[in-house]
Amino acid sequence: MYRLRDVGAGRISPDGQWIAYTVTTVDSAKDKSDSDVWMVNWEGTRTLKMAGSPEGESNPRWSPDNRYLSFVSGRYESKGGQIWLLDRAGGEAVRLTDLKGGVSEYEWSPDGTRIALVSHDPDADDGKPDSLKARTPKPIVIDRYAFKRDGDGYLDRRRDHVWMVDVATKKAVQITTGDFDDRQVRWSPDGKRLAFTSERMDGDPDRFNNGDIFVVEAAPGATPIKLTTWSGPDAAPVWSPDGSRIAYLQGSEPQLSAYTQNTIAIVPATGGATQLIATSLDRDVNQLTWSADGTRLRFLLGDDRAQHLAQVDVATGAVTRMVDGRRVVTAYDVAPNGRLALNTGTAQRATEVHALDNANLRALTHVNDSVFASLSLGTTEDVQFRNKDGLTVGALVTKPANFDPSKKYPMVLRIHGGPNGQDQHLFQFERELFAANGYVVLQVNYRGSSGRGQAWKKAIYADWGNKEVQDLLAGVDHMISLGYVDPERLGIGGWSYGGILTDYTIATTTRFKAGTSGAGSALQTTMYGSDQYIFQYENELGAPWKNPRLWEKLSYPFYKADRIKTPTLYLGGEKDFNVPIAGSEQMYQALKSLGVPTQLIVYPGQFHGISRPSFVKDRYDRYLEWYGKYLAGITP
Repeated sequence: MYRLRDVGAGRISPDGQWIAYTVTTVDSAKDKSDSDVWMVNWEGTRTLKMAGSPEGESNPRWSPDNRYLSFVSGRYESKGGQIWLLDRAGGEAVRLTDLKGGVSEYEWSPDGTRIALVSHDPDADDGKPDSLKARTPKPIVIDRYAFKRDGDGYLDRRRDHVWMVDVATKKAVQITTGDFDDRQVRWSPDGKRLAFTSERMDGDPDRFNNGDIFVVEAAPGATPIKLTTWSGPDAAPVWSPDGSRIAYLQGSEPQLSAYTQNTIAIVPATGGATQLIATSLDRDVNQLTWSADGTRLRFLLGDDRAQHLAQVDVATGAVTRMVDGRRVVTAYDVAPNGRLALNTGTAQRATEVHALDNANLRALTHVNDSVFASLSLGTTEDVQFRNKDGLTVGALVTKPANFDPSKKYPMVLRIHGGPNGQDQHLFQFERELFAANGYVVLQVNYRGSSGRGQAWKKAIYADWGNKEVQDLLAGVDHMISLGYVDPERLGIGGWSYGGILTDYTIATTTRFKAGTSGAGSALQTTMYGSDQYIFQYENELGAPWKNPRLWEKLSYPFYKADRIKTPTLYLGGEKDFNVPIAGSEQMYQALKSLGVPTQLIVYPGQFHGISRPSFVKDRYDRYLEWYGKYLAGITP
């Protein structure tokens, strides 16, 4: 775990000669992760470390004239992360911004004289020493409808807004204001206007799953002009090369907040009717860029257990795949001369930066080659089966190295979260860890998952823990029918919605001999007002007092806890506002009361995703100990 490094999205220089990217390493001694900026030449023959500090660097970008490599860092007590400029002619990086709200995203102007960015409204106490803040805490005053967000804590009226900074003078000016979040800022090709995404409206934006595309002159005090009218979310604007049109992603209907699927859309930059592109595609799309002549749009295409790089002809809607196969493309970038760099990986190899050279992939980085050369990995394969409704369900199965089909193996069913996500052909440490310890690993893309179209996603709308469980159990039955899975040694587990589905499944059947439920919930009524999903609850389920029977139905793992016989390990982050630790605490208490073997692990100071390396390792160790005890007869 400590040897593997994560390679961030590559950004190709304007001249197409270099690709900047980040490498994140784990420091076991300091118990933290650190991200540094590197670059590799187009030929893949030279690799240089460009920036590094204990505080970490992220989001590298090139100035249009190739002179500067910029990045965001919290180095030297620049709170919140600031933009730094590294002159490629030599010298140390210089801090460009000093905004109390930090910098979350940014983009260079076409002429390289300015940078548009997004910064959070500052706190009145920003600038005071942390020790003073701790000694004189203030009451938290809340008046928002949606008042919690994992990682951010309780939400006040401070928002994200668009700013602009002059590169020569370092002077920063605020472009947008108001009780709305403004994000995803993009320059027009002539450098006169900015497009951005915002929830600004007449009503309370917290009560609407809506976002629109706005355009504003690149000057303080200018009035934003709304371009889109869709009642659901619009996001990720991208200007056409001639500046006449803006392509963006149109989400699903507002009530499908948990099951949204983007459609490519185009709107005139001065306002007008929206044109939807490739509406019959019915797959997940993301990361739009225009071709140089404005006739095509590139995008990432999320398909069944894979994610490809594709392009669509704007006039005809015809979609072609530029990079496909059983792999996942996580990011890409294109230089003005047409050179294209992308990040991609497979089930056997973690993501690295590649060049797309004459339709062929050529690896540019080799960050983890030495690690993988020393490992014997399991084999990950596609598997399909029918559920009780006669629908084909896709899944992945990972077999241990040196797999022998004549043997009977213990199997763990590992359930992905979301539910709007999928298990796919990209290296995953967890499943390889289980395979290395002798388990067959099954990962099912149950109804509710992405990669199979909108109908597949929304099939579980207001019907949680039903069709998903059917699909999961159908997958287990199929694996047992193949003859190499021991039906008496079945484990189950997952995190987030995977933890929730673990609770649903062990309350439905007693066939699993061990379970792990991370960051999950079962008594769903208690999540109302304590997590961050208030919009989904009231628009998908209705308020608990309006629809109490449905809320009770969806809470069946708790109300039927006396049916659970599976020894289950519960885990979660102490500060999780996504699925609060109370969800795990309640199920732990129920099983403890009933005498079912159980244990609760709370990770101090952690949010929904466990990030502290020692805690990440601890969680893996506990998974192996729990499964080992109940499936393999191993004494912890």
